[in-house]
Amino acid sequence: MKRPSFSRPRRRAKWAVVLALVLFTAVCCAAPLTGTLNALAALAATRSTTSNDQGGGTIADIPPRMLQAYQKAATLIGHEVPGCRGLDWPVLAGIAKIESNHAAGHSIAANGDITPRIYGVLLNGSGVGGNTSVVADSDHGRWDGTAQGERAVGPFQFLPSTWEDSAGRDANGDGVKNPHNADDAALGAAVYLCGNGRDLTDPSQLRSAILQYNHSGTYADEVLGWIHQYRAATKSSVDLSHVTGTARTVLDAALSQKGVPYSWGGGDASGPTTGICCSPSGKSGASIKGFDCSGLTVYAYAKAGISLPRTASDQAGAGQRISAERGQRALAPGDLVFFAYAPGRDSTIFHVGIYAGNGQMINAPKPGSSVRMDAVDAMSGFAGGARLL
Repeated sequence: MKRPSFSRPRRRAKWAVVLALVLFTAVCCAAPLTGTLNALAALAATRSTTSNDQGGGTIADIPPRMLQAYQKAATLIGHEVPGCRGLDWPVLAGIAKIESNHAAGHSIAANGDITPRIYGVLLNGSGVGGNTSVVADSDHGRWDGTAQGERAVGPFQFLPSTWEDSAGRDANGDGVKNPHNADDAALGAAVYLCGNGRDLTDPSQLRSAILQYNHSGTYADEVLGWIHQYRAATKSSVDLSHVTGTARTVLDAALSQKGVPYSWGGGDASGPTTGICCSPSGKSGASIKGFDCSGLTVYAYAKAGISLPRTASDQAGAGQRISAERGQRALAPGDLVFFAYAPGRDSTIFHVGIYAGNGQMINAPKPGSSVRMDAVDAMSGFAGGARLL
C-alpha cells in the first residue's frame, strides 16, 4: 500500500454541498455579473478552482516537462514490467493530477528534479489534514525531510518505505532513484500500478490498480475521470472538408479566433472585446480583449447571419434542442454543445462550445486559456446541444 487513505471522502462531501448550492445558482461562463458576487455564486466558484476544474482536462493543464515524464514512463514500462498492458501516459497523468496537480507551483529542471520538494502531511495520527494513521519513519528524513515519522513525497506522493522497497526507479539515468524527480517518480508509479503484469486495458484491473495506489472508491472515481478526460483530449483531429454552407461559415469563424485570450464577459457579434469583472472565481476580463464561451458563439453565429442570446443557458433555448440522452452522435458540425452542473436542467448550464465533429468542439474554455479545440469528453456535465443551422 502506498500510503494511508484519509482525506478523499471528506473532499467529495464538500463538493456535494457545493453542487447542491449550484443547482440553485447556475454559474454560466457568460453571465453578465456586475458588482459583488452573492454568497452562493462565490461558493460555487470554488468548484472550478480545484482538481474538478470545469475548464476541461486538456493536455494544456500539464506542464510540458511533467507530460514528458509521463510519456517517457509509458514507453519504459514494457522493459520494467514486460507483462503489463495498457499503461499509457493518461493513467499516470490521472494519478498525478490528484496527488500534486502535476507539481503545480514548483519548478521542474531539465533533468526532472522538482523544487521545492513536495511533501504530504506528517503521518503521526495528529488529525492534521485528516490523517489518523501513525507511520514510523523509514528513511531518517532522506526523502521526506523528517525523522519524526513518515510523509508522502514527490509528485506521485510515495511513502519513502514504498519507494525504497519496491517502486523506486532511475528513469533519467543519473544513478539516483529519486521520488522528487519527475522521470523517476513517473516510472515508479507506472511500476507500482502495473504490479506483476496487470492488463490495464481491462477496466476492472485498472480500477484495482488505482485502489492499490490509494484504497478509496472516491479516489478511484476521481482518477478514472481524469484518465478519461486526458485520453479524450488527445483525439484532436477533425476533417472539415465535408462541411459546407452555414455550418462551415460558423466553424471557420470560430477557428479564425484560435489563440485569442479568454476574457470573462468578452466578445460580441463584431469580434473580441474587453470583458468585465468578475467571474465566479474572481477573474476579471476588464483588461483582456477576447472571448468568453458564449461570446465566441455569438460571434461565430453572427458571421452566418444568426443572432444568439448572450449567455450559455439562454442559448440552450435557441434552435432545436438536442437532449443529452441522445449522446454526442446526435450532434452535427456547427451545433452548439452545452455543459451543465445538472444535465437536464438548462438553468444550470455553465458552458457552451461549437461542435466540430469527431468528438471535438471549438470553445473558449476558462480564464487563463485561449480559444482552442477541445474534446467534448474533456469536460464533465455534457448537457446535449442545439441545432440552429
